[in-house]
Amino acid sequence: MKNQLYTKAQLTWLIVLRIFIGWHFAYEGLVKILNPKWTSLPYLLDSQGPVASFFIELTQDAAMVDMVNMMNKWCLLLIGIALITGCLSRIASIGGILLLIMYTLSHPSFVEASYLMPFEGSYLWIDKNLVECAALAVLCTFPTSHVIGIDRYLKNILPESFRKYKLI
Repeated sequence: MKNQLYTKAQLTWLIVLRIFIGWHFAYEGLVKILNPKWTSLPYLLDSQGPVASFFIELTQDAAMVDMVNMMNKWCLLLIGIALITGCLSRIASIGGILLLIMYTLSHPSFVEASYLMPFEGSYLWIDKNLVECAALAVLCTFPTSHVIGIDRYLKNILPESFRKYKLI
């Protein structure tokens, strides 16, 4: 990314967006890690999306719920840290998009859906998860970590395959 193609204001706000989304992911992960009683079980059982049966099926095995809990907590935290530091931020953005799509498939903001845990607002199809998903897609397109972030240094030392497939 050549920063002469963007104004200072454009670059600044893209970096702020990356850091804010990173903070949100990291905070959500850390809160879940630090709360020994947190579990995804009620959320999974409350699924009403197009693949609700998949999420509900995950709850039938305690070991699977434990794995889902661990993956959710640590993926949130690691994605957040990667975005904040600009380290492998394109991979982190893609991981964040996949996680948010899973949340959306489990709990879509359909008008007729009624969940145990109320949404934070009134949504018609587009909720905060989809907005954040779109913002992560923007960050994949404009990799600001090449200007300010660890990726600036990693792009010179990681294998060619990372550059070839635009993973960094």
